[in-house]
Amino acid sequence: MAERSAPTGRLAEGGGEGGRPKAALRLAPDSPERFVNRELSWLAFNERVVEEAVNPAHPLLERVRFLAISFRNLDEFYTVRVAGLKNQLRAGDETPSADGLKPGQQLAVIGRAGGALMARQQRIWRQLCRELRAAGIVVLEPDELAGGDRDWLEAHFTERILPALEPVVVSAAEGFPFVPNGGFVLALELSATASGDAVTGLVRLPSRLARFIRLPGAGSRFLRLERVVRLYLDRLFPGKQVGCHGVFRILRDSGIEIEEQAEDLLRVFESALEQRAPGAVIRLTIEAG
Repeated sequence: MAERSAPTGRLAEGGGEGGRPKAALRLAPDSPERFVNRELSWLAFNERVVEEAVNPAHPLLERVRFLAISFRNLDEFYTVRVAGLKNQLRAGDETPSADGLKPGQQLAVIGRAGGALMARQQRIWRQLCRELRAAGIVVLEPDELAGGDRDWLEAHFTERILPALEPVVVSAAEGFPFVPNGGFVLALELSATASGDAVTGLVRLPSRLARFIRLPGAGSRFLRLERVVRLYLDRLFPGKQVGCHGVFRILRDSGIEIEEQAEDLLRVFESALEQRAPGAVIRLTIEAG
C-alpha cells in the first residue's frame, strides 16, 4: 500500500499535561493556531479515499470504484468550496478563515495540494489500468483494434454516437459556444484543403453518451469515447484537414444560496435552479498530450 500522507495542519511541539502539547496550553481560545483549515481538511479526507484505491485488501474493481469516488468528490469540492472562495476574492472580501488564512492564501494552498492529489490520482489510474489488463479487463487504444472491431465500431459510431454530437466551428460573430459544467470537449485545429487558413473546431461530448464503450467479443474490452470520435473526424468536418487536437474539461460554480429559514425547501431549490445563471468557470483541465 502507498505511504500515508501526514495530517494537514500545524502541530505544536513538546508534551504537556493530559498528553496535550505545552504550546497548546498557552494558546488563546480564539487563536488561529488552534484550528485546521476546513478546505485542507477536506482534501486530506479525499486523500484517504484515494488510499483505498491502492489498498490490496480490496478487490480490484472496488479499488477502481474508490478512485472514481475520489474524482467525483474533487469535482464537487471545486464547484462548491473553491467556487465560494473565488467569489469571496472577486467581491474583495478578505475575511480570514478560523485558522487565519485569507481567501487568496487558501486558494494558493489548495492549488498546490489539489494539484498533487490529481497527479496521484492519474498515477494510480495508470497502475490500475495495468492491473485490469492483467485480469482481462482492457482499456484499448485505437491502434490495438482488429479488423472486426473496426467494422463494429464504425456501425456503432454511425448509429449511436454521430447523431448525438454537435460539431461547431468557432467564429468571431457567434463567440465561443457554451460548455456545460463537467463537460468534455474535443478541440481541433482545422484548415480547408484548398487554403492554409486555420480555424478552431469543437466537438462537445454529451454526458448521455457512455465514456467507455464496450466492444463485442470475448473478454471485457473498452474504448474511450474521445478516442472513438477522433477516428471519424472526417465525418464531422468534411472537407477540412485536422491539425493538432486535444480534450479539455471545465468545472463551473455550482453553489446555490438559499434562505436557511425557508418554509418549503423543495420550492426554494426549484426556483433557485430555474433562476440560476451559468456559473463562472472555476477549473480548466486539459489532456496532457
